[in-house]
Amino acid sequence: MVLRHARAARRSAFTALGALVLAGLPYAAAADATPAAGPTPGAAQTLGADRPSPHLLAALRRDLKLDEAQASERLVNEAEAGSRAGRLRNALGDRFAGAWVRGKTAGQLTVATTDAKDVPAIEAEGATAKVVQRTLAGLEAAKAKLDAAAERVNTLDTPVWYVDVPENRIMVQATSQEAGNAFVKAAGLEGADVGIRMTTVRPRLLQDITGGDAFYINDSARCSVGFSVTRGEQPGFVTAGHCGRAGATTTGYDRTAQGVFQASVFPGEDMAWVATDDQWTPTPDVKAQDGQEVQVTGSAQALVGASVCRSGSTTGWHCGTIEQHDTSVSYPEGTVDGLTRTTVCAEPGDSGGPYVAGAQAQGVTSGGSGDCTSGGTTFYQPVNPILGDFGLTLTTAAAQTAPDQQEGGAGAWTAGRVYEVGATVTRDGVTYQCLQTHQAQGAWAPAGTPALWQRL
Repeated sequence: MVLRHARAARRSAFTALGALVLAGLPYAAAADATPAAGPTPGAAQTLGADRPSPHLLAALRRDLKLDEAQASERLVNEAEAGSRAGRLRNALGDRFAGAWVRGKTAGQLTVATTDAKDVPAIEAEGATAKVVQRTLAGLEAAKAKLDAAAERVNTLDTPVWYVDVPENRIMVQATSQEAGNAFVKAAGLEGADVGIRMTTVRPRLLQDITGGDAFYINDSARCSVGFSVTRGEQPGFVTAGHCGRAGATTTGYDRTAQGVFQASVFPGEDMAWVATDDQWTPTPDVKAQDGQEVQVTGSAQALVGASVCRSGSTTGWHCGTIEQHDTSVSYPEGTVDGLTRTTVCAEPGDSGGPYVAGAQAQGVTSGGSGDCTSGGTTFYQPVNPILGDFGLTLTTAAAQTAPDQQEGGAGAWTAGRVYEVGATVTRDGVTYQCLQTHQAQGAWAPAGTPALWQRL
């Protein structure tokens, strides 16, 4: 994300980018969706995946070894798969056991269930069905026991644990089998199907050198800006919580006065936001390669297996794939829960920078291991919890359009609110159910976005 100083030269916020919508997973719009004026947009169109930035495509081609057509097709497939997976998650209810994409162009969506009777419904949505033993809710409950145990015992030798959705089990990374077994026992999961993977790597926080746009904390430490936000009329940006505490002052990349940390959480979570002075203007931009920029249009959460790209000044603009959501990481400074694990490389100094999937904001860099020479693993703090917990609104290119008229009342759809999968809202007297976790944008009213909402 780029915060532009008012005295700096500005480029136009909108650049005409032409792109063909390549054939991807067949989109099945809800048959009972409210008719809208003109054609109803599909997921790729709603989320901006059909008109990707050329800088995003270039990074995907380089890091995922794709040609241009494959990179474009992958973004469309991922967007359409997210909508389809949300529809199936709501339909399966407690039997849902996870969803992920695979393949060079993410052309295979797999949805897991604990009931074989669900297979026809899954296949009817163009997905591959996998029947497993444990529900996603059950796996998350087991992981919560590990999270609780981590507050009582030392996790230096068990630095990472997560729900491995494709394998339908809990995984613990440990420096030894004994350390892994002890942690599992402390969580009361002895005898449960918990995998222990040996590792010699301990994740570290990635700070001190800039990633994205640099900013300085109390005229000493440096971190990087994540995404532009507003709270009411107050502009600012989100970043990693370990970058600074509430009340810390910041200066910008040009060392002029910038703002003050308003809230910060670390450890537990790794999130913070900074309120900036009037001369700093929030934009929907994210720094890409060679000084170029891409724009975010929303914050729809990507599936496991989807591509994701990260901006950081130490290592530049790099891409990889999402491996797991809801990962817990034990840093020497404390444990952080709810992170997303990726194959994107990073190095010290990339901390706080933004992750994007297509045109959708995903999160801010927390930490990782390895480097961009031999490869590595990184973790990001998802952006939607930051927006929801701090009452912030993401600055997006889509927000430049006039917001839709809103209605009042409990349960009414509200622009700026973060909605989780399965949440229900009312709009114009109609009830809708959320298909993909996202922050509602003014241009994303439910009736016109079947990629995000399903009419009940």
